[in-house]
Amino acid sequence: MRTGASRSGKGKRRRRRPSGSPSAIASQSGPSGEAGRPAALNEAEPSRKRKRRRRSKSAKPEDSSAASGARAPEPDAAAGDKKNNKRNRKARHRRGLQGRPLASTNTPPATVRAGEAVRSRSGDSAAPRQQQSRAERPGGQPGAPFVAPSEPPAPLYAALDLGTNNCRLLIAQPTRPGQFRVVDAFSRIVRLGEGLGASGRLSDDAMERSVEALKVCAAKLGARSIRRHRLIATEAARAAANGEAFMRRVAEETGLDLEIIDRETEARLAVSGCSSLVDRETKSVVLFDIGGGSSEIAVIRIGENRSSRLANHITHWTSLPVGVVTLSERHGGEHVTPQSFEVMVREVEAMLAGFECPSVDVLASGSYSDGFHLIGTSGTVTTLAGVHLDLPRYDRRRVDGLWLSDDEVSAMQARLLSWDFAARAANPCIGPDRADLVLAGCAILEAIRRRWPSTRMRVADRGLREGLLTDMMADDGAWRRARPRRHQRSFGPPQAGEECAKRHEGTDA
Repeated sequence: MRTGASRSGKGKRRRRRPSGSPSAIASQSGPSGEAGRPAALNEAEPSRKRKRRRRSKSAKPEDSSAASGARAPEPDAAAGDKKNNKRNRKARHRRGLQGRPLASTNTPPATVRAGEAVRSRSGDSAAPRQQQSRAERPGGQPGAPFVAPSEPPAPLYAALDLGTNNCRLLIAQPTRPGQFRVVDAFSRIVRLGEGLGASGRLSDDAMERSVEALKVCAAKLGARSIRRHRLIATEAARAAANGEAFMRRVAEETGLDLEIIDRETEARLAVSGCSSLVDRETKSVVLFDIGGGSSEIAVIRIGENRSSRLANHITHWTSLPVGVVTLSERHGGEHVTPQSFEVMVREVEAMLAGFECPSVDVLASGSYSDGFHLIGTSGTVTTLAGVHLDLPRYDRRRVDGLWLSDDEVSAMQARLLSWDFAARAANPCIGPDRADLVLAGCAILEAIRRRWPSTRMRVADRGLREGLLTDMMADDGAWRRARPRRHQRSFGPPQAGEECAKRHEGTDA
């Protein structure tokens, strides 16, 4: 009995080909043609090509035997499994989808049914393995990374920033040293500091908008297992007479315990969030964060021994009690003329005059003249970058880390100043929510540029939330437990909150 001859064809080929077969005789005689190749060429030919040719030759006898109604004996089960495994290993290099991410669980029903029908007809054994891989994803989330069963999932960290203009949340998990992967995000313009400059108190409408946004954040935090979180409030809650009372209301209605941080902490967090944007060749930086109610400025000087935490290199810092919301309310943000713009610039310049710090000549002195630049993290700076790139829609991936020359910044400011309120609101990188704030931010930026002239400025679409996450992960030593990079791959589309955050990330605090 010739076991397995009908499946592989190799046994039939070896037994049916006699030593004096035409093919063997032709190979010895050496005529031209496929069947008459010289023996030396056959020996030098790669074995894989010879096997392919033998399979094509052995196909005709198999077809003739099937047509004659001859039924091959059933092979032994163990021998059949062994041959199937061997054949699968040989064909593995031809599987185009091998190693690619699996389809997400939110595939449309028609697509899923079609794929199941194909697998049921072909008898492919990969379907149970794919279903098992989906089941092994932690929490059953479509965007969760694949983690080996023996390896615990990366912990989650959360940071919330309730600013004068925005309420923003980030949930992330550490990946490579100094970096993290955003799992979920949320951002909404609440204008908590609306009317604060005139009354000194938070208005009822502003507090109601903020509480509604914080309820969304509380739901997102409650839906995940967070190892550590930090929730902060900045200038609006810090300066308002009823700021503490509002924090108690937030705790009662949302269950979130927010911390009102001081200005020095806010400046350090802004620096920590932008640490990855400072190149190794950079020796001194002036970093500024133009917020809604205040503007933080930090002078950073990096020596030969660079610390892993950029905030340790801060030599001077200040927090100006002015932001885009307060400045636009005092001078008007809808109708801005070149004269009123210059008045706003001079007001901020007067505040900077009391800040004692090294001049730009000292910061860029000696061999470090090319190692000094500005870093701006605010909605004003990201808006200038978006307008400069002429984006049809704001794209954080193209804006974050962008370099702008001094001439490009001046051109973008002049362009925005030439637009009326309707033109600014129609721009996709500004929108109607911030059309009355962007020129006030440009006035603060112009005052900073006059104090520290620089040939280039780097745009940072990040801020306090990134600084909070960086500090918490560093304190926990999350990056000391290095994880393989392949385990951080996302298998699903971005979360709904993350897509929403891409439009508002970097907006004024």
